[in-house]
Amino acid sequence: MNTSIFSQACILPSAIIDLSAKVAESGQITITDRCVLRTALLENSLSEDEQLLLNRMLYAVRRGRLALVNEF
Repeated sequence: MNTSIFSQACILPSAIIDLSAKVAESGQITITDRCVLRTALLENSLSEDEQLLLNRMLYAVRRGRLALVNEF
């Protein structure tokens, strides 16, 4: 059986909120953070508030306020 980790992942309701707080504090989005965000987007499981947080994170990346790092 060849299943992907992403197909088995389950995003907890508070995961995006916790993730956004961690990212805001560190100023960095790690590879793991990006995988969590990608999984949540692919599952269409984001609430309106979580979508707003994600949009704010993307805006901060575009403005250089958050850095994408190649660390786990």
